[in-house]
Amino acid sequence: MNLLIIIVSYLVGSIPFGLLLGRLAGIDVRTGGSGNIGATNVSRLAGKKMGAATLLFDAGKGFLPMVAANFLGFDQQTVIFCGAATFIGHLFPLYLRFQGGKGVATALGVFLYLSPLALLLCIICFVFTVALSGYVSVGSLLAAGLMPAVIFFLEGSGSFFYLTIFISVLIWLKHTRNIVRLLHHEEKSWKKKRSEI
Repeated sequence: MNLLIIIVSYLVGSIPFGLLLGRLAGIDVRTGGSGNIGATNVSRLAGKKMGAATLLFDAGKGFLPMVAANFLGFDQQTVIFCGAATFIGHLFPLYLRFQGGKGVATALGVFLYLSPLALLLCIICFVFTVALSGYVSVGSLLAAGLMPAVIFFLEGSGSFFYLTIFISVLIWLKHTRNIVRLLHHEEKSWKKKRSEI
């Protein structure tokens, strides 16, 4: 039974909400912008409303499987594995031949379950970083890097901490191309976009 709910969590995580919402707007988000199915690229190509909806759905699929596992009475370790499975599902979705998103919004949902306070602190870091730098990727990377330290301070070095490290490392790995573009000053900036309007 434990394995079944973990598999179901992976399948839920695999649902490509960004791609589905983009298609509702008549766009295949994989063929434009960064080519990513996440909220940032959906917002860029299909508009802010679709981007916000993608963020909400992707975060929801990180949060709800963990809530469901807890509600059904599974032990904490199983709940943690459900969170990890959902996140892996978003990064490597079965339905898209394992070519998924970068995981930030789904991680947001997982982190919301683990520690709302830690998530709030990292969101504040994200907002200030994006406002100052103009780069969503920089905000995402710094917030992901900060999360394990905040969780360790608030929750200690238990299973929550290890799940957070696992997720944060994968977020950084999935942002490798963004890091390269940042180093070459080729990353797209929201500030530049606004200044061009």
